[in-house]
Amino acid sequence: MEDHKIVQRNLALQREWYGEPLGDRVRRLVVAFNVSQAQLADVLGISAPMLSQVMSGRRAKIGNPSVLARMIMLERKVLTPDVATGAPEALQRALDDVRESKPTVSRDSLPVNGDESVAYPVLRRVADRVELQQAADLLHEDFPAIAELFRRAIRAAGYPVK
Repeated sequence: MEDHKIVQRNLALQREWYGEPLGDRVRRLVVAFNVSQAQLADVLGISAPMLSQVMSGRRAKIGNPSVLARMIMLERKVLTPDVATGAPEALQRALDDVRESKPTVSRDSLPVNGDESVAYPVLRRVADRVELQQAADLLHEDFPAIAELFRRAIRAAGYPVK
């Protein structure tokens, strides 16, 4: 198979396996954390040439599940309030946390930051306080856990919840 066809096949596989090409995900992290690809590779625990091959589609997958777990950790950290500000010390702290992590991946769990508070800013970007409250009220009977998540997002923004 010629190189172009291999790359296209690998990118299609990445869309299937990871939801989108890994190059897109990695580029967002490079921009969000203001680092080079080589620096990001170091944080993820992968060689810079390997990361480049995955990004370009010359390789289809990240073979080490811990590397994927670290990438997901970074993607989630982007959503945290301190990292979202872009403050250099917050960015560096997040990168150091992920670099020093020792994720283990099992069939039942992927070790990522389980702190649901990372969802609060996202929820508040897609819905204002009133919409979140209305959604919580509608969901309360059948989906109380989701309703409570919406209420916590409202409280985290400093608003009272009825």
